[in-house]
Amino acid sequence: MSNGDDDAPAGEPEETTEESDVEGESEESAAEAEESESESEAEAETEITAESLDERLDEAESDLEAAETEADLDEVEAGLDLVEADLEAADLPEPDEDEEEDAEDPREELESRLSDLRDRLEEQRGPYASDVVEKIEGARSKIEDTRWTERGETEIAEAVEAFADSVNGILGSSLSVDGRDEEELTDTLDDAAAAVENSSLDPDEDDETIAELLEAAEGLEADLEDAQEWDDLEVREKLAAEGFYDVLGHYKDFPPEWSALKEHEKRGNVEMILLALDLLGSEFMEEHCLEAITRMNDQRAFDAMHQRAQKRDKAAITALGKMAAEDAVETLLGYVDTDKDPALQKVTFKALGEIGSEEATQALANKLVMENDNVRPHAARALGLIGDTRAIEPLSDALSDDENANVRASAAWALRQIGTREALEAAAEHADDRTFLVQTEAEKAAEALRVEQTA
Repeated sequence: MSNGDDDAPAGEPEETTEESDVEGESEESAAEAEESESESEAEAETEITAESLDERLDEAESDLEAAETEADLDEVEAGLDLVEADLEAADLPEPDEDEEEDAEDPREELESRLSDLRDRLEEQRGPYASDVVEKIEGARSKIEDTRWTERGETEIAEAVEAFADSVNGILGSSLSVDGRDEEELTDTLDDAAAAVENSSLDPDEDDETIAELLEAAEGLEADLEDAQEWDDLEVREKLAAEGFYDVLGHYKDFPPEWSALKEHEKRGNVEMILLALDLLGSEFMEEHCLEAITRMNDQRAFDAMHQRAQKRDKAAITALGKMAAEDAVETLLGYVDTDKDPALQKVTFKALGEIGSEEATQALANKLVMENDNVRPHAARALGLIGDTRAIEPLSDALSDDENANVRASAAWALRQIGTREALEAAAEHADDRTFLVQTEAEKAAEALRVEQTA
């Protein structure tokens, strides 16, 4: 007897596992293909091309033209930032090397257009209160940093007063100019800048107020530019403005600057001579100015002469020596070993001697054995002027051993200037020297010793 439950129904074939697997795989493959096709379409749609970037820049340009507020401009700027980022990441075609040099490069054109839009964006922003403050601070610096003529000082005071009135009218502030000197004018501008900052002006809501303030600040700038500066004057106008020619009556010397120079020297007006030295460019007047300063021996000229001496100006070094300027010793010591410039050494040695600082003793003593016969005597005489007893031994050696008569005579003279018994005895020993000048110095030293013994 058969069991009907175990037999399959007639006409319904049994489904196998293999057939089910095949059908599942087919469905999965179809889904994957459909997904891949969708991704390809999406990539095609989002692909960055020169044309798409150009279209986005068109949109940004339209938005820029329509922008009315700072917020609108911020949105445009954000859009330009996105375009720039996509442009950097884009794989754009490049011109073939075989093409002509003027072939279009899409990347360069897009970058240029992007840059132009950014410039237009910045031009369309503002104005801001900070722009006004910046111009006020610039005016303040100009007043401080500029040397004004007497007329110019009046003009800048009037300019600041007019600006303060304008700010008061625009902001309802109470700025005032308490005086006409530089500090009072700059204080007023500081107050004006603070008034603008404290007004909390909004670039959208207060744009007209900011524009008025900016116009007033630009007017201040223009007035300061028109004010007469010291540098605007010609040389003779500057000298006249400082009263250089006021000392002239009837004069015979030409040019008149020379006559004025002589009169200022007589009156001890070293500032006027320094002014002429600074302004007059001729070698003739420079020479006479430096000679006058040297003769005057005025410490007020130290800074000017020291600056020139630092540039190896020989006339200035001479002037420093005449004024016994100890503050110049360090500078002058730097020239002691300039053997390739004996003229500089000569004036330096003499100046150091006249200054008399013992700091120079060793450096000068070292030059008693230098090769140049024309410079060694100057080193010896400088040591005599300084009078440092440490120089006795090297001077005695030079007097005994040097073949040059001028060096020996200068060494004998220097020993006599030092004037101690040891120095005088060293000089007196050479009364039989073959050179008359040395004999003379030795005899003078011996006479000094006899006077000392008698006393």
